Parts: sequence; structure tokens; C-alpha cells
Amino acid sequence: MEDDVPKHKYSLVIKDLGPALGRLSLYNVTFLPLLCKLFSAKTRTLLMNAVPWKAVHEVRDMVMYMHEFSVKIYEEKRRALEEGDEAVMRQLGQGKDILSILMKDNINAGAEDKLGEDEIIAQMSTFIFAAMDTTSNAMSRVLQLLTLHPDVQDKMRQEISQARWECQGESLSYDELVALPYLDAVCRETMRLYPPIAHIFRRAMEDSVVPLSKPVRGLDGLEITEVIVPKGTVVDISIINSNRNTDFWGPDAMEWKPERWLSSLPDSIANAKIPGVYSHLMTFNGGGRSCIGFKFSQLEMKVIISMLVEKFKFSPAPGKDICWQMSVISSPAVLGGDGHPRLPLLVESAK
Repeated sequence: MEDDVPKHKYSLVIKDLGPALGRLSLYNVTFLPLLCKLFSAKTRTLLMNAVPWKAVHEVRDMVMYMHEFSVKIYEEKRRALEEGDEAVMRQLGQGKDILSILMKDNINAGAEDKLGEDEIIAQMSTFIFAAMDTTSNAMSRVLQLLTLHPDVQDKMRQEISQARWECQGESLSYDELVALPYLDAVCRETMRLYPPIAHIFRRAMEDSVVPLSKPVRGLDGLEITEVIVPKGTVVDISIINSNRNTDFWGPDAMEWKPERWLSSLPDSIANAKIPGVYSHLMTFNGGGRSCIGFKFSQLEMKVIISMLVEKFKFSPAPGKDICWQMSVISSPAVLGGDGHPRLPLLVESAK
């Protein structure tokens, strides 16, 4: 499934931004917090322009393009509203795009809750980048796995088609869609084994003591049950290793088995006290810094995957071996290709 139509630069920038940020992960964790404390935004920009580092300049150019594009769209819609363009006003009232919702709510908000123009524009890029890259790559992973497991693909298609028949051909409602057990199992198992973000960094805000779920033995032979984390320590939280822990998930933890979600999970999972907000997994993190859009992400995945699988049959593209790049956000690429995120597939009608 490859599109020969020229892609808009914005979509290319969004796809390339994740891998580009991954090349700066050490800089983001060690130097960026310090620079933010010491220098103003203007000074940081001057320093960034002066540093002879291609990777930094690539990210700078991508971020600036996204910002300028968001400003352009916002200004066009704002001017149309000021001029009384009825079509734009109608779109703003009925539109479901991010900008329409932001502008509509901001118009109706009280003075103390109103956002400034700079805040609205900044939120546009944040929403688009945070919500698109992770979810789209998760759906890409689902589609690739379905090409490798045609029996799972056929079973899912049968479930979706049956649900559609029971609705007399109408679109599935929210309740009907989330009630499909096999679709849900495929999505959960994919998010378990292949989380879009494999690890995250957190900095300790105060001296802490972190208990271990399983004691380990130190070099001196003594058993360690907790770890002292001084204030300011950067902690690498491995989401992917937590999701694949054989102590919790059993000896088949490294296998993609959607069926594991169709029955009760083992007691080892229930007793693991994993602090994630989603299905005993750390995929969407946990606590106050967890992903606020994880419910929307789940729904988006199910809507799109169900529509695609019902109508199309997916197979691996001949001569195209796929590898996954483990940057900030995991993304597919053609092995031996140019490294840009893409997932070529062979697509046929399912009828």
C-alpha cells in the first residue's frame, strides 16, 4: 500500500520529527532542562542556531515549519471570522477538527479561562504531533502483524462483518465497536508487546526510595529490595520490558497472542501492582503524567482498523522487508531503504 500522490510537506515533517527527536534523546535529557533554567527562549534559539549540529538544526526547522503552518491556518480562519464568512462560521460551529473545537470553546469561555492566540497555536502542534505519530504507528504495527498472521486477520474480519450485519449495514456505534472482543484483544496485545513509545525518562523531584517488585542480589551477595533515588536523578522507565516481563506474563510473554485477552488474566498480572492506566500495562504510563488521550487513541485505532480490515485484505509487500526504528516513537521503515517511516503492504479487496 504505497501512495504515488505527492504528500504534503506537513505530513512528512510530522512523520520525520519522531526519529529526529530520537537522535537527540541524550541532549533532551541531560542538557535541555539546564538550558531552559539558565536562558530565555530567545537566547536558547540563538544558541541552537550557533551550534554546528545538523540533527539540532533538522529538529529546529521541523518545529518552526509546524509552528508557521499552524499560524497560517489560524490566521486564515480568524480573518474569515472577522469578515463574517458564513461558511467558516458554520464550519466553526459544526466542525470536529482540532482548531474549530479550540476556537469555538475559546470564544465561549469566560475571561479568566480564555487562551491567548499564542497558546491556541501552540496547542495545535502539540495535539497533532502527540496524537498522530503514536497512534498511526500503533495502527501500522497492527496491520503488519495481521499480514504475518492471516488467520487472525480472517477471524477479526469475520467478527466485524457479523457485527455490521447485526446492525443491518449501519455504522457501528461506540458501544458496539468497543464490545467486539477479538478486535479489542488484537489491539491490547499489540500495545502490550509493541508499545509505540518503548521507554520514557523521568527526573526525581525529591529524594525517593523506590521498592522493587522482585528482590535482586547485589555484587556483595546481599539482597536488595529497594533503590535510593536522589533528587535530580534521571530515571529511564522501560515500558517495553515491563510489558514483556515473564514473571508477570509467563514464558510466552514474547509471543503475540491476542487470545490471552479473551480469558481471565493470570493472578501474577493482577498481583503485579503495575501502575499503568491501561490494562495492567505501562503503554500509556501511569500517575499524573500518564497519557490523557489514551481512551481516544484506543477508539481511533478500533474505528480505523475495523473499517480497513472489513473491506481490504492485507499481505506483506513482495521484496519489502520491514524493520522498526526504536527512536522516541517506534516507526516502520523498509530495510535497506532511506530510513524514512513507511510501511508498504499488498492490499486487495476482501470481497
